[in-house]
Amino acid sequence: MALPSGMLLACSLCLLPGLSDTFNIDTKRPKIIAGSREAYFGYTVQQHDIGGQKWLVVGAPYETNGQQKTGDVYKCPVTSDSHSNCTKLNLGRVTLSNVSERKDNMRLGLSLATNPRDSSFLACSPLWSHECGSSYYTTGMCSRVNSNFRFSKTVAPALQRCQTYMDIIIVLDGSNSIYPWVEVQHFLINILKKFYIGPGQIQVGVVQYGEDVVHEFHLNDYRSVKDVVAAASHIEQRGGTETRTAYGIEFARSEAFQKGGRKGAKRVMIVITDGESHDSPDLEKVIEDSEKDNVTRYAVAVLGYYNRRGINPEAFLNEIKFIASDPDDKHFFNVTDEAALKDIVDALGERIFSLEGTNKNEISFGLEMSQTGFSSHVVEDGILLGAVGAYDWNGAVLKETSSGKVIPLRESYLQEFPEELKNHGAYLGYTVSSVVSTKHERIYVAGAPRFNHTGKVILFSMHSNRNLTIHQALKGEQIGSYYGSEINSLDVNGDGVTDVLLVGAPMYFSEGRERGKVYVYTLQENRFVPSGALVDLQSYQNSRFGSCIAAVPDLNQDTYNDLVVGAPLEDEHQGAIYIFLGFQETILKKYKQRIAAADLAPGLMYFGCSIHGQLDLNEDGLVDLAVGSLGNAVLLWSRSVVQINASIRFEPSKINIFTKDCKRNGKDATCMSASVCFTALFLSAHFQTASVGLRFNTTLDERRYTPRAHLDEGGERPAQRALVLPAGQERCQSLPFHVL
Repeated sequence: MALPSGMLLACSLCLLPGLSDTFNIDTKRPKIIAGSREAYFGYTVQQHDIGGQKWLVVGAPYETNGQQKTGDVYKCPVTSDSHSNCTKLNLGRVTLSNVSERKDNMRLGLSLATNPRDSSFLACSPLWSHECGSSYYTTGMCSRVNSNFRFSKTVAPALQRCQTYMDIIIVLDGSNSIYPWVEVQHFLINILKKFYIGPGQIQVGVVQYGEDVVHEFHLNDYRSVKDVVAAASHIEQRGGTETRTAYGIEFARSEAFQKGGRKGAKRVMIVITDGESHDSPDLEKVIEDSEKDNVTRYAVAVLGYYNRRGINPEAFLNEIKFIASDPDDKHFFNVTDEAALKDIVDALGERIFSLEGTNKNEISFGLEMSQTGFSSHVVEDGILLGAVGAYDWNGAVLKETSSGKVIPLRESYLQEFPEELKNHGAYLGYTVSSVVSTKHERIYVAGAPRFNHTGKVILFSMHSNRNLTIHQALKGEQIGSYYGSEINSLDVNGDGVTDVLLVGAPMYFSEGRERGKVYVYTLQENRFVPSGALVDLQSYQNSRFGSCIAAVPDLNQDTYNDLVVGAPLEDEHQGAIYIFLGFQETILKKYKQRIAAADLAPGLMYFGCSIHGQLDLNEDGLVDLAVGSLGNAVLLWSRSVVQINASIRFEPSKINIFTKDCKRNGKDATCMSASVCFTALFLSAHFQTASVGLRFNTTLDERRYTPRAHLDEGGERPAQRALVLPAGQERCQSLPFHVL
């Protein structure tokens, strides 16, 4: 007789309530690396591998270097002990040593991008500013750091020379006829005070001539207005019975511009004289050579000598106009005497600085406030950088490659960012990423979370001729949701083609709460089509779910790559992360594991503001997670997933309830035996020699109120048992039982 269908041996496994509900990120033993809350240590985190040694790179965008709050980056060794020894790289100080610019507010470390191909990484300072004239331009700058954690080079594709990048030589007539000299000296000091003197801006040199020519000081002798003015105040009149103006101009052109002159600087010459030159036949050749050298010449005629003697100055004025660059109304000045020089100081200064508008480069006034490096993304041939402030805050995406920088033309964006919306400030480049098409082509992705107030994401190709091809645009649906402020893509099945594009809208408002939302788009025929949204924990409000989205390699060892999403404002700003599993060519919308900061350690805040998981940090063969929070970086270890196969065999295989072959508790019974067998299969190859402890309970005929059979040991009560299962080996236990 067969075993009655209603009589079941039930084996309930304590650690496996159902394989579909398992998760494997360990929350009991996190490693918490503490840093400065004031510095925003943990704002960005990146796992880093250098020659097999694992590090955590942590951004602290408000870190202080000396008296300046520049921001910086820390390297933290990843070890198994509970203590850490992070070292500041002092990139803020290195950046400051290369420039003499505004020191505060650089935000170094606001974005990080590692390049596993050469073990380098990029740390960006999007608020790095430099002075141009009377303005500060926030072009942004990134620092490339090599595999030895040393500063390698500056990446600043938006940085342009200031329009005040000038080398100015003042050619001063010091012959005997100049009187009084103190008025010339006052003019010189006053005009120097008008100049924006400093690195990257104006350099000034002075030559004085009469019969001979001498350097009073060279272009690169002084690097501040204060020092130049001090030097000028000590210039004495050298005198001379001749006025050799042609010689003075040629000396300035051929020698003074060479002594400390800078490549690419606009050359400006200011000639101040009070009489006709004694070497006027040489002027034509001298001016011709100056034109060839692109020297812009301002000429000032001082008429004091002529007026004091009642001499007609017409020939002198014609000579000075010939010396001045065309047109005369911009480059030629005349004053009644030396004392009147003070009256042209403002006009001369304004005309010199009107040179700023002569640069015909169409991007000369487009990238000054670009904040390049607000986001960054490493691609095969270079680095993609978001520039949210470019083009009147519409934003842009720039690219730095080994062969040069690619800065798309402003017109390239007009298809999706029309002129009539230019004052809205779309913030394109708030985040940048990329996808791989079915043709295995790399397509760039950039978010503009303020576009038309609802946000937009564009997918595009970038060309070396500075044009863009925009393949697709995705639009947000809710005003103020910041759709496109976070983007990531996922190749779920590892075939090299992007399966899913994810777009965060962390300020999405739902059910009266600012919960956040992550939109899912799947690839169909080379276009991304809407496929719903990820599901967070419904009970939380103001969580900013989707503030951070990280694609990670297979966490649960089912061969599909996975996803981690941050909600840093959940639990009253303590924060949480959600793990979503990939399956086939999509992502499962219901999260598999929620890890709350409150469950890890007291005091964590904004946990989930940054996430990175690409490396096995503790050498167990499994990818681990790094999560940033305010003042802390948290390492969470993955645990191996074990598949337990169970089977039951009966001896004998059939029951004859009429044959009573044993006695139990003084009664005749039919006695049998069940062999309960388990095999543990570790899905990670790293654990093929491991073993797992298994606890299980056994009961018989548990679906009936009155069981028809009892275990010999334990009777009707569930019997608790344990086994140790070596990987891949079947282990069995015999369970004698009897049928009444």
